[in-house]
Amino acid sequence: MTGEQLAESLLRGVDDEQTEAATRLLGAYRSGYWLRRLAEDQGLAMVSHFPLVNRSGNHPSVEWEAVQILLARSPALFRASDSELAILEIAVSLAADLPIRLGTALCAMDSTELELVLKALKDAGPGRLIPLPSAHA
Repeated sequence: MTGEQLAESLLRGVDDEQTEAATRLLGAYRSGYWLRRLAEDQGLAMVSHFPLVNRSGNHPSVEWEAVQILLARSPALFRASDSELAILEIAVSLAADLPIRLGTALCAMDSTELELVLKALKDAGPGRLIPLPSAHA
């Protein structure tokens, strides 16, 4: 299964642009690297006390709030490079309103990763981003 297919399988029944954009970002990044880690990493599941990808019920999904809590408490638990962590933080920021240092996150990325993030921001919907005041206002 490709990362994109994995993301789509986690979006059945989801009607939220931010969650969709965040899930698709993780699906597009390195063929679903983060979606696979969140679903399969038993160490992360043990620390959070339940799976980070809920596959039970009719609508499997990422448990965004649980990922947010783990990231806020100890990002080192994820054993990830700066750019890998930046992608995860931005996805969680979109889906669960995790405050992040955007400049730091963006500086850790290469141009391919940046393109994925820009697409996710666009897909999250126009209401997600706060427009800057006009210079003429």
